[in-house]
Amino acid sequence: MARSSITFDDNLVSVGFVVHLNYQNPYLSPFEEFQRFKTHPLIRDTFAGGKRISYGARAITEGGYQSVPKLAFPGGALIGCAAGFVNVPRIKGSHNAMLSGMLAAEHVAAALAHGRANDELADYEAAWRSSPVGRDLWRVRNAKPLWSKLGTLAGVALGGLDMWTNTLGFSLFGTLKHGKADFATLKPAAQCRPIAYQKPDGKLTFDRLSSVYLSNTNHEEDQPVHLLVRDGNLQKSSEHDVYAGPSARYCPAGVYEWVEEGGQPRYVINAQNCVHCKTCDIKDPNQNINWVPPEGGGGPNYPNM
Repeated sequence: MARSSITFDDNLVSVGFVVHLNYQNPYLSPFEEFQRFKTHPLIRDTFAGGKRISYGARAITEGGYQSVPKLAFPGGALIGCAAGFVNVPRIKGSHNAMLSGMLAAEHVAAALAHGRANDELADYEAAWRSSPVGRDLWRVRNAKPLWSKLGTLAGVALGGLDMWTNTLGFSLFGTLKHGKADFATLKPAAQCRPIAYQKPDGKLTFDRLSSVYLSNTNHEEDQPVHLLVRDGNLQKSSEHDVYAGPSARYCPAGVYEWVEEGGQPRYVINAQNCVHCKTCDIKDPNQNINWVPPEGGGGPNYPNM
């Protein structure tokens, strides 16, 4: 399943392509699917004669209302996309990011006015569901579960119907649960067909490494690696041997590689390429890769994005 969005402004074309991470085929590459999308007869003329000027990637929190975690903890709180406040059908979270920040700030101000500090903002935790953020997410809570369970045609149609009935104050489905976690949806490679992607032409389609260059990513090479593999043997026996190394494909920045060395595969992590999308932490079939915050000041620097 995938979605796209294209906007135009003074000869500048901004295009976004979303691949749902509950896909099953380990040979699928979201980056390559994006390149293939641009070659569609209805799309390619939009980019003809243009120049690629920037590139970026990130994982979107699509769980919505049912997946919002505990927001408050002593001395801090989660707001915005970190809290999962994205409205999936609208592919939009900036409005809820601002509203949740304002809501948290109100409760921080109230706590300070009462002489409190470093404790838990329990009132913020209790208030978000009845706030504009909660009401926005409540109306669309079944869109993603229906899409995942029923596919694009039936899922989107019924999701639209459910969103319409929710504006009237009721739902035909109640509140649906999500299915499997994204990391648990991959099938073994032996059950799937490899996908042959065309080589980039350098005009309409491009390779990953030259695209990462345009993200202005910069990590000092002598800093500690922030992509931690818990068990190297498991990575070889499962991620490589069972799933054919999907990390080399789901990563949009060419961070992960399986290379032959002395007749044996060796796992290589090019951490300096990382654009902080966190897909590896989400999609690794064994949850064997742990993304931790890197040294400050590195990572991507997106202009006009």
